Amino acid sequence: MSFVPLTPSEEAYAAEADQGDVFTENEPIALFKAWFAAATETEPNDPNAMTLATIDADGAPDARIVLLKDADARGLTFYTNLESAKGRQLAGAPHAALVFHWKTLRRQVRFRGAVAPVDPGEADAYFASRARGSQIGAWASAQSRPMETDDALTDAVRDLEGRFSEGEIPRPPHWSGFRLAPLSAEFWVNRPYRLHDRLVFSRARADGEWTTRRLYP
Repeated sequence: MSFVPLTPSEEAYAAEADQGDVFTENEPIALFKAWFAAATETEPNDPNAMTLATIDADGAPDARIVLLKDADARGLTFYTNLESAKGRQLAGAPHAALVFHWKTLRRQVRFRGAVAPVDPGEADAYFASRARGSQIGAWASAQSRPMETDDALTDAVRDLEGRFSEGEIPRPPHWSGFRLAPLSAEFWVNRPYRLHDRLVFSRARADGEWTTRRLYP
């Protein structure tokens, strides 16, 4: 049996609410923060979930969902095992794309730009804020690599719980963060009959001035 997604009916399109003007800021990070604040009020789970797209050693694209941990004038920050697939890919090709899709708001945001490691002190501070179980997990998981046995991860967690039974848990040397400094940011708003609004911010370099343009849907 073939899988054929349903096309919205005339009635479904007509029932879509007009969101009005949602492009309320003239700078992309400020606009993103306004949209993100709205998403935290409506999304049932993880409004900070974003698709991270990278390039592997063969030049092929790769993508997965990660969690945004900070956004400011410098860019958007996330954390990972540096020896994971995404960590190795970013070390080899330090450019990436991020996509947020908030279904409840019917909005999407896309960022593209260069990626660089965060300062070690910044990574230390964030790691210290994590739950103790998550800190143990960062030490225990050889992320993206095959497990030798079904019990390898639980055994590693148990051993590390004994090793770090007292005191603070230091950040693993193989675990840190990356920050994407956007050169482009596209804000997409659903409109009836797929006549969507698309506003793009772009600049030539990370410290450059933003320009804007509208795109056809």
